[in-house]
Amino acid sequence: TGAQQSATVANPVAGASPDLLPHFQLEPEDVYIVKNKAVSLACRATPATQIYFKCNGEWVHQGDHVTQHSTDRSTGLPVMEVRIEVTRQQVEKIFGLEEYWCQCVAWSSSGTTKSQKAFVRIAYLRKNFEQEPTAREVSIEQGIVLPCRPPEGIPPAEVEWLRNEELVDPALDANVYVTPEHSLVLRQARLADTANYTCVAKNIVARRRSASAAIIVYVNGGWSTWTQWSGCSTSCGRGWQKRSRTCTNPTPLNGGAFCEGQNVQKTACTTLCPVDGAWSEWSKWSVCGAECTHWRSRECSEPVPRNGGRECHGPELDTRNCTSELCSHVVPGTEDVALYVGLVAVAVCLVLLLLVGVLVYCRKKGGLDADVADSSILTAGFQPVSIKPSKGDNPSLLTIQPDLSTTTMTYQGSLCPRQDGPAKLQLPNGHLLSPLGAGRHTLHHSSPAAEGADFVARLSTQSYFRSLPRGNTNMAYGTFNFLGGRLMIPNTGISLLIPPDAIPRGKIYEVYLTLHKQEEVRLPLAGCQTLLSPIVSCGPPGVLLTRPAILAMGHCVEASAENWSIRLKKQSCEGTWEDVLQLGAEPCTELYYCQLEAQACYIFTEQLGRFALVGESLSMAASKRLKLVLFAPAACPSLEYNIRVYCLSDTQDVLKEVIQLEKQLGGQLIGAPRVLHFKDSYHNLRLSIHDMPSSLWKSKLLASYQEIPFYHIWSGLQPFLHCTFTLERLSPSTCELACKIWVWQVEGDGQSFTVNFNIAKDTRFSDWLVPDSEVGAPALVGPSAFKIPFLIRQKIISSLDPPGTRGADWRMLAQKLNLDSHLSFFASKPSPTAMILNLWEARHFPNGNLSQLAAAVAEVGKQDSALFAVSEAEC
Repeated sequence: TGAQQSATVANPVAGASPDLLPHFQLEPEDVYIVKNKAVSLACRATPATQIYFKCNGEWVHQGDHVTQHSTDRSTGLPVMEVRIEVTRQQVEKIFGLEEYWCQCVAWSSSGTTKSQKAFVRIAYLRKNFEQEPTAREVSIEQGIVLPCRPPEGIPPAEVEWLRNEELVDPALDANVYVTPEHSLVLRQARLADTANYTCVAKNIVARRRSASAAIIVYVNGGWSTWTQWSGCSTSCGRGWQKRSRTCTNPTPLNGGAFCEGQNVQKTACTTLCPVDGAWSEWSKWSVCGAECTHWRSRECSEPVPRNGGRECHGPELDTRNCTSELCSHVVPGTEDVALYVGLVAVAVCLVLLLLVGVLVYCRKKGGLDADVADSSILTAGFQPVSIKPSKGDNPSLLTIQPDLSTTTMTYQGSLCPRQDGPAKLQLPNGHLLSPLGAGRHTLHHSSPAAEGADFVARLSTQSYFRSLPRGNTNMAYGTFNFLGGRLMIPNTGISLLIPPDAIPRGKIYEVYLTLHKQEEVRLPLAGCQTLLSPIVSCGPPGVLLTRPAILAMGHCVEASAENWSIRLKKQSCEGTWEDVLQLGAEPCTELYYCQLEAQACYIFTEQLGRFALVGESLSMAASKRLKLVLFAPAACPSLEYNIRVYCLSDTQDVLKEVIQLEKQLGGQLIGAPRVLHFKDSYHNLRLSIHDMPSSLWKSKLLASYQEIPFYHIWSGLQPFLHCTFTLERLSPSTCELACKIWVWQVEGDGQSFTVNFNIAKDTRFSDWLVPDSEVGAPALVGPSAFKIPFLIRQKIISSLDPPGTRGADWRMLAQKLNLDSHLSFFASKPSPTAMILNLWEARHFPNGNLSQLAAAVAEVGKQDSALFAVSEAEC
């Protein structure tokens, strides 16, 4: 062959250009041998004097070449085309050593040119699938992944999916897609997706079918909303009324679970029976009068008509002539003289009582300067009043000390409060606040202040202490008298405000405030009810307060009247939870009231105890706020690395517990928490991880996402729900991680976390996790617990409680502070202004803006021209 090539090069074909290298117009391409059919390889070059094939480094025999000559019409250069055939035996001869390849070599007078290599392979497709899809039963709207790994083959098999023998086309169905690994994914299972699924693999050799996998999509039943209560079964007396619901929202299908719980609820009802009135007995006849008549009477009182009963018919008075005897005539004027004497005696008594009252009032007011009663201080600013030398005409001004008894009372109450009516909780009204200086007031006890250990030791002797948490991290306590004060549990948003005069004068109570972990207290929930707040205790229970205390705590509800029914629950002394207040409805008692704001609720209560906020969704549009928090280990000694995603109720107390837990586990916070609105749609929460650099990391999660059941989140009774994503780094030197974590409800908006951090770097917990408003002592006693100075507060109360001209009173102050929706509650209390100021203190301590409050009070004062004139003069 070499001699032949040399001869060819020495004798070039006529017409060939001596200055051009061969250029291939056609090069051999990869081919597959199917069964025993030989394949053909071809190449074409110009200008070329000779072309030969070289296969696996050896020249193909000249006799195996089929050569064809032609001329390129555009250039006039000679064109040579050569073909050879390759058989299965030739390929199998070197099978296992290396792949079989061939290449063309073309010559011209200027040199040689080689074509690309063409590989010749024997095509095949094995019969058995490496992995086949399996039958499954899934809930509706749950994701489905059907794996399929086709048989080994050359060329690699293409995969398509059949649903009930019909081709599945992802381009026509957005709910379906096929992964690069050939798995079929249904994003949300539908009833129409119940079918037999088959994976089909095919190449140029054969077509293989996997075993069919039956997918059954079932629907768990859900309750419809309750019907309205039926009418009472009796029109008079005790009866029953009921309401019902059906398991049709949705109806269980394909073996789905039936609804749990009752479909009918019954409750007792009482209809007042009408009572017809009846006459009492006739009275005795009166003495015969001057007109020679006497009379007798009767009343419609046995019984009195009520509940729509009929009135008595007939006369109430009966008169008749008494001329059967001689009529006695009374001397004129005798009765008038007796009447006048009686009236004079009554008038004298009233004058004496008035004089006594004036003397008592003057003695009580003797210690106050005339300026103290002046209302001009309303616009003079809110700077604390300091103790100053007394005036000559009134040496006792601002020097009156608190009325503290030498006998110290520590309340040792029982768990059950006395079952007195609300009226017995109201003490006689006098001055709401006594005149006190704005300096510090020290409580004079008969013994030194109790330390924490002594306080807990005393509590341990009480029966209610068994249900309180141990330790001081979620507990605050203090000793209080009539000056009031405040308890706070740091970093939880939970506080208890005891306003001035809430504790009777002469008494001292030891009060505690505790936050319960949800596993410590059993709070039964029914139907669609959910816990919206922490469970908080303040006590001791049974303490009688003369003014409502204000308990502040966070909540996680997006409240709206049409979506929620929210109730305040209180645990009774028997341990059962009772509804004491329904928010938005007319309160059935004056002992409790609740103001719900965007992030917190403020509970007015005259009885201490254990409280929680519970909601029941009225529609699927109701939503709760979840706080999504990411933690990861601060150090990674192994190749595995875990990222924990917590789904918490959006309250500060739960976040505090998780941070403490992660500090013990050695975790570090990744980024700032995010808020997700979780709807009452029966859909689960899903979490997935994406966009990891595949060359550095891989996920060990088998499924495409993780899922937290709906009811685990919605009940609110499982505080630390989380998912863990286990990752594996491919090299111990990898320290950087960048990825995204998606969190979404099946039907709803999602949240994306972009994660970028260095594993080797020690990240501390951010300072913003400790709100500025929570920094300080857990217990504050007396004036230091309030923003408004004591005397200023008293002046505002005395000036705005009485009705003012043109509405310049407490009602206008409530309007200025956007509290006018609570006017009926404020009006039910002895001092509405005190209730408004107490609520302002609870909402704005310790960072409240006193200037804004002063401006609001000044605007109220300007409505009264006389008050405004005095204010301007003093300013």
